[in-house]
Amino acid sequence: MNTDQIPLALYVHLPWCERKCPYCDFNSHEQFDNSLESGYIDALLTDLEQQLAEMPPRPLFSIFIGGGTPSLFSGKSIGKLLQGIDQSWGIPTATEVTMEANPGSAEAARFADYRNAGVNRLSLGIQTFADVQLTALGRVHNSTQAVQAIHLAKNNFERFNLDIMHGLPGQSVGAALDDLERAIDYAQGHVSWYQLTIEPNTTFWSRPPTLPNDDILTDIQDAGEARFNDSGLTQYEVSAWAAPQQASKHNSNYWTFGDYIGIGAGAHGKITRENGTITRTRRSRSPRDYLTGVSQSVKPQQHEIPKLELPVEFMLNALRLKSGVPASLFKAHTGLELAVVMPQIEQLVAQGLMSDNRESIATTDRGFRFLNDVVASFMDNHEAVSSI
Repeated sequence: MNTDQIPLALYVHLPWCERKCPYCDFNSHEQFDNSLESGYIDALLTDLEQQLAEMPPRPLFSIFIGGGTPSLFSGKSIGKLLQGIDQSWGIPTATEVTMEANPGSAEAARFADYRNAGVNRLSLGIQTFADVQLTALGRVHNSTQAVQAIHLAKNNFERFNLDIMHGLPGQSVGAALDDLERAIDYAQGHVSWYQLTIEPNTTFWSRPPTLPNDDILTDIQDAGEARFNDSGLTQYEVSAWAAPQQASKHNSNYWTFGDYIGIGAGAHGKITRENGTITRTRRSRSPRDYLTGVSQSVKPQQHEIPKLELPVEFMLNALRLKSGVPASLFKAHTGLELAVVMPQIEQLVAQGLMSDNRESIATTDRGFRFLNDVVASFMDNHEAVSSI
């Protein structure tokens, strides 16, 4: 397989938070100490060098610094990180470098430092502008700080994303739309809008809040999509709306089944090897174990994706994009012929759930609304793949 045709991005995980939110199932840890910064940045750069040594040179497509709360780290530390990445890999001038940030006053005061360090796109975890809901979600900022952070982001970044949640405890349709209205007004080209879900291993899972019923959730979704249609922002992914040229390049690489190196505690990666195998990698979730492992040159845990699972893995990602992907991308990014999924595609076309355009792989509007059912159609495809 020609891996040069597959973009290779970098995900960096900074795993600490000031406080763990009750809905969060990400790998995040409390009790952050500034003294941890320097050693952790050094470990990240060592981790990157170790993983790059295992593969042929490929250009860097994009960088995403996530967490946790990356904005707990100083601008100096983020600058050291990006300088190290540039020295070991090379960061092309036009590379999208996104960093997640919280709207708390301490973090927001650092936005100019992050921009000077080389971050050129911010993703702000607003979630809601309602103080009562922010308290229910365990957020450490209030609505005033959220608005202040947005203004600071506008002063320092040409591109940023606002994260907004809906279906919050006790939330009405009107309250959800008020959040969305304010987000659209404040936005600078990109809004992520998604429903709160209760995940295992979270505080909300063990002590679930009272969420809106299904009728209210449906009304929120329908009204929200109608508002977006009048906003100038276009839905390009299940939970993302953007102005022209403002879609997240890094996230789009995930959905097109591109490759990415993951560095940091709990970071995941996906790498296509020259022999055609596709491997998922994962680092230890514990920051302490991660630091020890990197210092001892322990490789990330690796799992080769079985060929039988590649079609559904590809579709699970690609069909999240509203416009779908070029049909040629299936073979380019999986090594499999499109013929292995054509029976399922033709059946879904007949049901009005997928487009009949043979040049692309995409759902219809109806199929996009019932995306889980569409993706499930590709899960029982072992016979076709095993015959290749």
